[in-house]
Amino acid sequence: MIRFDNLKGVVLDIEGTTCPLDFVVNSLFPYARQALPRFVAEHRQDPKLSALWEEVEQAITAETATDAPQEIADYLQWLIDQDRKFTPLKDLQGLIWQQGYNSGSLVAPLFDDVESALKTWHQQGLILAVYSSGSIAAQQLLYGNSIAGDLRGLFTSWFDTRLGSKVNSQSYIDLAKHLAIPAAKLLFISDAPDELKAAKNAGLQVCGSQRPGNIQIINEDSYKTIKKFSELELTNALN
Repeated sequence: MIRFDNLKGVVLDIEGTTCPLDFVVNSLFPYARQALPRFVAEHRQDPKLSALWEEVEQAITAETATDAPQEIADYLQWLIDQDRKFTPLKDLQGLIWQQGYNSGSLVAPLFDDVESALKTWHQQGLILAVYSSGSIAAQQLLYGNSIAGDLRGLFTSWFDTRLGSKVNSQSYIDLAKHLAIPAAKLLFISDAPDELKAAKNAGLQVCGSQRPGNIQIINEDSYKTIKKFSELELTNALN
């Protein structure tokens, strides 16, 4: 067992931590990429999305890559192919995935130990939060439409890249402030070594997630690392 003490909260990454990376890479991203042209055509004049379209247009204007498409749908698909972390794209992907979840075309898989661990930590009184590069809407869709049912009620807070880069220590300092929990009393679990480094430098306790199918390899000499949440023993802060 790997033990972390004096905790008030647990902050979780999603891909490679609670959900197989394969689902995001081979199901969610291709689904959104294929649906983008139709979604743009149907919603380009939607006043509720005007701010998002404006951000995309500004990005196209400011784009420095000479091979970047100039049409919105083509540009967004190009960003997906480039694996760019562009927040408006994440928001639009979330809207498209909502349609897929609602129709039953998408159901989010979770590792088989996730549901019981989340419920145990929640029952312990630990605050649970998500910090993922996917939009907050996408995060909530995934946990709301998982093979374990709707798990959204177990989480108190949701954070995406609008908080800041996940490899920037300031993001984790700000996250702790948002939760009103001292950084040292938060545990951050992720499959990405650069994220673990940033969180550790911000004062959080950190744990690596080395799940089947993960691409990045975590140096176990640098970070405590688990293959399953059942390997964790978490104890609550006394005050």
